[in-house]
Amino acid sequence: MHYVNAKSILSNKNGMNIYRGCTHGCIYCDSRSLCYNMNHEFTNIEVKENALILLEKALKSKKNKCMIGTGSMSDPYMPLEEKLNYTHNALELIYKYEFGATLITKSNKVLRDLELLKKINEQSKAVIQMTLTTYDEDICKILEPNVCTTKERFDTLNILKEENIPTIIWFSPFIPLVNDNIKNMEGLLNYAIKAKVKGIINFGIGLTLRDGNREYFYKKLKEIEDNINYNKKNNILYNKKYDVFLGLKDYYIKEYGTSYEISSEKNREIMDYFHKTCEKNNIMHNNDEIFKYLQKYESKTYQMSLF
Repeated sequence: MHYVNAKSILSNKNGMNIYRGCTHGCIYCDSRSLCYNMNHEFTNIEVKENALILLEKALKSKKNKCMIGTGSMSDPYMPLEEKLNYTHNALELIYKYEFGATLITKSNKVLRDLELLKKINEQSKAVIQMTLTTYDEDICKILEPNVCTTKERFDTLNILKEENIPTIIWFSPFIPLVNDNIKNMEGLLNYAIKAKVKGIINFGIGLTLRDGNREYFYKKLKEIEDNINYNKKNNILYNKKYDVFLGLKDYYIKEYGTSYEISSEKNREIMDYFHKTCEKNNIMHNNDEIFKYLQKYESKTYQMSLF
């Protein structure tokens, strides 16, 4: 971890990233891409030391209330947040100045701020966006090793539901030959239906690989394969479902080369199932419609005063 002084905190679309880098260890993470010009080791988290000062100044100067977002590049609930409380204190400022908030996370640590999120939601709008990739818990632990599992995220979504906090899910990525199958989509959709999520963002069945994250992804695939082969050679008990990773790196290099978009051959079949299931269960599944909802500020305090 290291500190920097930032020149600004909010983007043109009112998003912020208090932290840069991540320790969740997701093997496919796009934020590792070189195009983001992160000039430090990805796990050596950059903390914008003056973020809260900048945020308060920005909120004070805004003429119109709006939604403030965070988490698009770095998860706001990494373990270091427990010590630093920057995300928590940012939410305090958002509540103080009566703005709305939306957070993208994979962590159940968001529940630490449940009472504060409820206060924001009662006053304006608080929306939690949570990424789900893999219904299978064992595969999840390989793809996303240092953060809570899909089942734990589902439990978190259920708690948010009980507290009337609206939720949006991101279904991404679907890695060809690993989790690009109907069974996986069915399991994730069942979670979404039970948690009564408002919408699901899904750009298709596949993943993206840019310079930087591509190399890391291939490195991790090789490590996973080497570990499987070591266990086999030494008669160490392992789960045969991990065999999907055998030869996967070589297959990707041969099949996709340096392509940015890696689309599954099952894309149409799985996406048809996805849209039909969402439609049947009244879940928003048009990405543009969901983004409009996320960006729309609502003042419940003003609405109540009319009565």
